Amino acid sequence: MTLQFKSFGTKNNTALILAHGAGAGMGHPFMEYFATELAKTGLEVILFNFPYMTKRMEDGKKRPPDRAPVLLEHYREFINHIGPREKVFIGGKSMGGRMASMLLAEDNSIADGLVLLGYPFHPPGKPEKLRTQHFNDINKPVFIAQGERDTFGGKEFTKSLSLPQNFEMHWLPDGDHSFKPRKASGHTEPENWDNAVNAISNFCIQG
Repeated sequence: MTLQFKSFGTKNNTALILAHGAGAGMGHPFMEYFATELAKTGLEVILFNFPYMTKRMEDGKKRPPDRAPVLLEHYREFINHIGPREKVFIGGKSMGGRMASMLLAEDNSIADGLVLLGYPFHPPGKPEKLRTQHFNDINKPVFIAQGERDTFGGKEFTKSLSLPQNFEMHWLPDGDHSFKPRKASGHTEPENWDNAVNAISNFCIQG
């Protein structure tokens, strides 16, 4: 299958590969915004589509995500495709970030760090189904940008978790799974998105 991807910024020593979430591909405004704005800070950002999303783009038919082994293999193949950089960070939005974390847990040599945008700690309404079992197998720096009200695991919920010391949580005020706050909160979606962009850039560039 032909790899569908898009690069932002110029090729340099520090690349960030971001995978999309379950319901929308690399062309979603959320993905495009983060890639565009992070590239302005000096990062080389690369987005790509998983196979099921590539098929959707080709025939317009909605289909569920591929099974995890297929997603992981495609992510691994894509990392190899872009070639070496001095530093490579991997990550993604929701499901894409989860796949990146599982990949790094399997092989810590595959990247220098992890950037997660709205990590799905559990399915909505099912806090007992934790998706953190592999976290202790990751020994590289991990950055998680998370909305305080995320239904996949918000600020109150994560207080009960014992995350490894190499994990950094960055909270977006009153944000939902896409970092959007309620109007009454006094915060705005653009503010939260830019807040996350700045924090991610500092994490990747300044380390």
